[in-house]
Amino acid sequence: MSNKRHTFSCIDGHTCGNPVRVVVDGAPALRGDTMSLKRQDFISRFDWIRQSLMYEPRGHDLMSGSLLYPPMRDDCDLGLIFIETSGCLPMCGHGVIGTVSIAIEGGFANPMRDGELRLDTPAGLVAAAYQLDGPHVESVRIENVPSYVHEADLVLDLPEFGELKCDIVYGGNFYAIIDPQPGCRALDSLSVSDIKRLSPIVREQVNSLRNVVHPLDATIKGVSHVMWTGDATQSGADGRNAVFYGSSAIDRSPCGTGTSARMAQLVSRGELHVGDTFVHESIIGSMFKGEVLAEMLLGNFSAIRTAITGWARVTGHNTIVVDDRDPYRHGFQVI
Repeated sequence: MSNKRHTFSCIDGHTCGNPVRVVVDGAPALRGDTMSLKRQDFISRFDWIRQSLMYEPRGHDLMSGSLLYPPMRDDCDLGLIFIETSGCLPMCGHGVIGTVSIAIEGGFANPMRDGELRLDTPAGLVAAAYQLDGPHVESVRIENVPSYVHEADLVLDLPEFGELKCDIVYGGNFYAIIDPQPGCRALDSLSVSDIKRLSPIVREQVNSLRNVVHPLDATIKGVSHVMWTGDATQSGADGRNAVFYGSSAIDRSPCGTGTSARMAQLVSRGELHVGDTFVHESIIGSMFKGEVLAEMLLGNFSAIRTAITGWARVTGHNTIVVDDRDPYRHGFQVI
């Protein structure tokens, strides 16, 4: 065994309660002429970095983050690869908000336009407008990739509930969304332990029943997140959610791509329209403001363009070492 030590310089923060770890030095060189191809190369050759930085003992079940790269598109300022305990995602809304805040405050990006950072992500172009208060980023508004309903009213068979309907919706990642319905009040009737126990069953059933693939990018496939919806508890919020991802994580933020997916679902039902806003509340009470910007086509699917506004704060700077002698160099999870 070699005695090599791999070093990663990171800035940690959180977006409305959910962690963001931005790797500002130590990211590996990747093959490919698009960020989507670079994501595939990262998954193929460097997933150990994700595991080392996200899993215990250097991370935890909720950890997520990003690696900074030069953009592959001429119209972008920065390229991003997203990592979290659930995998290497094509897009991460709370991750973008946190990364933009960290990159601007730390001087790791040189925007072509003041107040806007254009990001080259594996899912496509994401434009982020940021508001400064002195040296600090107070808020970030991102214009997300197109969101759409892939399938509505898929019937599942869940323990304790029997038949239950869910919608498969894309907002940068694929979600199974479960709303209150006869026999199940969804989020309003579930404990945290219930959500952690039932969500993997939902995800497994959906992926066994349907081969879910993005209409324009076949590398984006499979339902990775489960959203349970319910009534808002905070003044000014329009709805509340709990988003399950990975093996046991529940998003502490309202979830950026999840908020886009939720708005796409509501637009498809006629409950939201272009120009409307939707304030989404998280399981801890933090909020994102969503906006329906436009309707469009994505392949053969009706889709929408959305914007999400939230905030992030830096919590620390650290240098993480992965030592080849360490038996837990690639991390572990206790499920």
